[in-house]
Amino acid sequence: MSKAQFGVVGLGVMGRNLALNVESRGYTVAVYNRTGSKTKELLEDEGGGKSVIGAFSYDLFVELLERPRKILLMVKAGPAVDAVIEDIKPYLDEGDILIDGGNSFFEDTERRNKSLNEAGLLYLGAGISGGEEGALKGPSIMPGGDQSAWEVVKEILMSSAAKASDGEPCVDYMGPRGAGHYVKMVHNGIEYGDMQLIAEIYDLLHRGLGLSHKALGDLFEEWNQGFLSSYLIEITAHILKTNDFETGLPILDVILDEAKQKGTGRWTSQNALDLGVPTHTINAAVVSRIISGMKDQRLEASQWLKGPSPTFKEDKRNLLIDAAKHALFASKIISYAQGFGLLKAASDEYDYNLNLKSIAKIWRAGCIIRAELLDDIMAAYDRNPGLPSLLFDQYFREQVVRRQGAMRYVITTAVGMGIPVYALSAALGYFDAFRSARLPANLTQAQRDYFGAHTYRRLDKEGSFHTDWEA
Repeated sequence: MSKAQFGVVGLGVMGRNLALNVESRGYTVAVYNRTGSKTKELLEDEGGGKSVIGAFSYDLFVELLERPRKILLMVKAGPAVDAVIEDIKPYLDEGDILIDGGNSFFEDTERRNKSLNEAGLLYLGAGISGGEEGALKGPSIMPGGDQSAWEVVKEILMSSAAKASDGEPCVDYMGPRGAGHYVKMVHNGIEYGDMQLIAEIYDLLHRGLGLSHKALGDLFEEWNQGFLSSYLIEITAHILKTNDFETGLPILDVILDEAKQKGTGRWTSQNALDLGVPTHTINAAVVSRIISGMKDQRLEASQWLKGPSPTFKEDKRNLLIDAAKHALFASKIISYAQGFGLLKAASDEYDYNLNLKSIAKIWRAGCIIRAELLDDIMAAYDRNPGLPSLLFDQYFREQVVRRQGAMRYVITTAVGMGIPVYALSAALGYFDAFRSARLPANLTQAQRDYFGAHTYRRLDKEGSFHTDWEA
């Protein structure tokens, strides 16, 4: 029997679909799952009659693969990845390749890369985005780690990845060690921001303006035909127009308002603080999910902490709807600017040598944040590969500046009605701080010097200075 060109360990939804995806591109795929029934199920179900071969032990699984072995690990991030590596490592030979396709923390990938290199094995940390459908039909793939390993698996990954409208595969080598998982982490942080911005616009127009879910679905469907075109806007329109099968009510009327998180958005915020990079919108999205989880406290607080009534003048209805569209787009640009600013800082800090244009390129299809906007981001980095901020690019600068009035109107309207728009406000706060030649940090620094003699710099001469405040 001829050997398989590719192996997959872990047959949950993502692993199962990725195995079928790779097989559909003309490769024989070997599969293994710790719970053997999942392997048997795949072989008897979708994998039946296809070039998918199964094994029920690591030694037999490894024996099914041609050398150098190329093995994708699709197991839960964290200790489970280390456990699988330790279990399979004794059966591998020098030069074999392990690919972690889960949402691993980039520092864990750095550690594993070093350890496996010392054992003569090659390692890739590959961020994979696209969910269940993307895994099967073509995800966006962000591999980082040993470049020699990338060269070996490049053809398989390129054939399995999503294709953008110009036919380009949405996969490219990100950089050494943990670069791939770092890029995926920031992708997820931007995703958090994008989702929260959309949710706040939905809340304002539904609760504040009284638009029905069906009307909002039609509106988002219309928005998806223009500059807001994106996967998240597309699925939002579908969600808004979906009714619950059991009750017949709009599905959003029966879903608990408590957003979960797996940690990647929080990692983005934490790392941004470590690097000293402002990511206002992403941070707002993370804490918005946290406060959504305080459901019992919010229910009690709603009885005691009264605010304004969410009412709105009917004659301004269309004005607010139009402003909401433009505010959402401007905020989205600002959020992406923060994400790409973090990628640039991390590239320097960790010596990843990230290609920001390439990252925008592979996010154009397959992944959750795919949007028309990414073509414009690619063009911005074409014009200036060393662009310090997307807001310095003429196109993006003009888009945000001419929409800032809409942002201010939407936010002040929401504040007046007592509807929280934390991510929208954070985006505008970032914009106003970023464009300010002078901020009140002079007072902050004076306070620090007053109570802690931390010194300060002056505008009129070089050096560090301290004032005797009690003199």
